[in-house]
Amino acid sequence: MMDALSVVSQLRDLASEPQNREVIVQDQGCLPGLVLFLDHQNPEVLLATLQTLRYLAELSRNIATMKNELGMMVSLENLTGRDGLSVDITALAQEVFDILSAPPRPVPRTPEREKKKKSQFFINSSNKKAKSVTLHIQGLDSTDHRGLCEEALLKVRGVISFTFQMASKRCTIRIRSDLSTESLASAIAATEVLSAQQVVKNEAGDEVLIPLNSSGVKVQQNSALPDYLPEEEDSPEKEVNRAISRTTAKEDSSGSWLNAAAGFLTKTFYW
Repeated sequence: MMDALSVVSQLRDLASEPQNREVIVQDQGCLPGLVLFLDHQNPEVLLATLQTLRYLAELSRNIATMKNELGMMVSLENLTGRDGLSVDITALAQEVFDILSAPPRPVPRTPEREKKKKSQFFINSSNKKAKSVTLHIQGLDSTDHRGLCEEALLKVRGVISFTFQMASKRCTIRIRSDLSTESLASAIAATEVLSAQQVVKNEAGDEVLIPLNSSGVKVQQNSALPDYLPEEEDSPEKEVNRAISRTTAKEDSSGSWLNAAAGFLTKTFYW
């Protein structure tokens, strides 16, 4: 299951990509959770948290929100004077504190900047480097099993986002176009309590379940989170002779990695 270090490390990897920084700061769960991590006793968690905040602060329009987040400045200041911490941690805490404390700099409005500002995290923009598949997952009948499935999918290199429909035991997964569906099935089967079939539509438009070969399929694992790509609003991606049934992340993003992380933070710190 998720723990503090894995969550903040993956948030840091996500924040290292410039296109993700605004969304992380605007998310209702992630920024408050990062502030709470500033009081963590594990130095690895502290360092990863500060690295994440440093990445987020590189986007100038994030600074005011970060500075005004409850407890942010106090926690950073406390870290700079906390005994027993490494120089790396105290120096980085001071650097982030100084960035957030500095007077705001006017940012010129340009067409390129306005266009970038309007771009979304993984919705409202077309990107043909990704496709979506819907899996029926046998055993997806509890929060614990959903957590196992999340962990399995997060480890697969090429998975971009995923959305669960628990009532129907389905998961819609957005993946890079070069990732095979069998790789997903293999990762899910490795949990030893879950198995997956692909949901497709036949020529009559009826949904059918297609068995997937999960044995002997090599799964490339992430050392860090993959980039999040824009979600599509047009018709679903087509595989050969298969029309894929999917639900867009706009309809239910509760299964995306960012929501999973925010959910972890909420469950951990907000009673």
